[in-house]
Amino acid sequence: MSDMIDFNSDTAKALERVYLTPDVVGQRARVLAELSLKHGDAVLDVGVGPGLLAYDMALTVGDTGKVAGIDVADAMLAMTGERCKDLPQCDFRKGDACALPFDEGAFDALVSTQVYEYVPDMDKAAAEIARVLKPGGRAVILDTAWDSLVLNARDRGLSRRVLEVWDEHLVHPNLPAKLSPVLERAGLQVLRIEMIPMFSPHYQTHSYAAGMLRMITNFVSGRSGVSENEAKAWYDDLMAGADRGDFFFCLNRYMFLAVKK
Repeated sequence: MSDMIDFNSDTAKALERVYLTPDVVGQRARVLAELSLKHGDAVLDVGVGPGLLAYDMALTVGDTGKVAGIDVADAMLAMTGERCKDLPQCDFRKGDACALPFDEGAFDALVSTQVYEYVPDMDKAAAEIARVLKPGGRAVILDTAWDSLVLNARDRGLSRRVLEVWDEHLVHPNLPAKLSPVLERAGLQVLRIEMIPMFSPHYQTHSYAAGMLRMITNFVSGRSGVSENEAKAWYDDLMAGADRGDFFFCLNRYMFLAVKK
């Protein structure tokens, strides 16, 4: 089991700020387009987070549709509930990806962003996706290959240690590499896989890269042999690169489109 991030109200707000950066806004638009939702559709968001995608989906399916969502974090559910409080087509609950609290065949579509990398039993989670989808229903799943992260860090040894500790908050640091057969075993046909790079060749304060570097630093500081001073030195080195003009950040995410056979 991973050493999960504590998604309290402060962490939820920090994550919301990252999700509001132009990089992630663009990613969210691509996910929404891939879902191809129609007015009246019922869609489930597994790991609803701060509710930004749920809000967009609710406006897309309209008042005759349904947007359901689950999350394990009370702070995320509170944030999502507040964001969507005037949208009666929304239904958000605390729930587990391996035991979705919904009936069989309840949804036309399902979406999950940056969630399944935290789920230990992916075969069970994939079976739950297939169970709650209608025949022909579609699933859009987006997760990160953390081994793809490229940084311009001067102390490569320290950077390697920092990122190894960061991986401790995940169950599957590189889930995209092994996701297709898991979905196929559950009765889902993978139609398409697209790479979505989170690419910052220059430092910008309001960016996915900036937000994630802060989150990584906060998580690894004082954990598994990385001291607070080392974590700060790693972060300061990358920020010095920003000042010199040689900052570089690239991380690949992968979006899977699958349908229930």
